[in-house]
Amino acid sequence: MEEILELKELLLKGDIKASLSIVEELEEIGRKEIIKTIRSYAVILLLHLIKQQAENRTTKSWEVSIRNSVREIQRENKRRKAGGYYLTREELFETLQEAYLNAVDEASLEVEAGRYEPEELAQMLNPEEILNQAMSLISIV
Repeated sequence: MEEILELKELLLKGDIKASLSIVEELEEIGRKEIIKTIRSYAVILLLHLIKQQAENRTTKSWEVSIRNSVREIQRENKRRKAGGYYLTREELFETLQEAYLNAVDEASLEVEAGRYEPEELAQMLNPEEILNQAMSLISIV
């Protein structure tokens, strides 16, 4: 809110250069929030993909959670007015990579009723396959 008031003041003074600097800062804040939200849904998506791979099975609830997470990632990443996406494929993949370790931690609590420590579970998994599967499900151009 402080930035908006400062922006208004700068615009009233006619200081376009400083105003644009504030606009860029506001854009960055918004982008960080979108990335944070996408990362949260990515953890849920990856958690269930990890459980599928580790337990070599699936459940209806996992499938629903996967679909919902994919829809939310797609919705958050879509630019409404300008069209296109906030994150490129590469940035989205990077965000999935960043979420992966958190997903492994959470999955370690659930896979076979918490039988494995995160490090043990990580050794059982093929991260590249899981990340590629997640990207395929999200499938942005």
